[in-house]
Amino acid sequence: MDRWVWYALASMGFAGATAVVAKYGLATVSADLGSAVRTAFVFLFMVAFAAAVVPRDDYTKLARRDVLFLALSAALTAASWVCYFRAIQAGPVGPVNLIDKGSLVVSVLLAWLLLGEALTPRLLIGCGLVVAGLVVASRK
Repeated sequence: MDRWVWYALASMGFAGATAVVAKYGLATVSADLGSAVRTAFVFLFMVAFAAAVVPRDDYTKLARRDVLFLALSAALTAASWVCYFRAIQAGPVGPVNLIDKGSLVVSVLLAWLLLGEALTPRLLIGCGLVVAGLVVASRK
């Protein structure tokens, strides 16, 4: 199995655990404060991680365009997290997380439109199954 698959599987596990742990952390505070506190810790952990593993010459390769797109990605992440934290505080983690994973469909479509990535039958079937899961989970 390719290395990226292992990283993706690890990401899936961490992300799944994150939702449940965050729900506990939102027991007595607002979703907005909880998201801000979590984000501050993410920042600290990522700075420490980068300091430990990023080669020094990588910093000189960081172009203005890279910073612009990474900043845009951060703004989109912040908007996503605000909505996500409000959703998990108010609703059940399982359905909220499933609906959140509908972002897969958005990512696949944007990657096809903007990056020229292929829309394979297997990928389209997978997206269709995700959408079907969203419909089932969102019904009462």
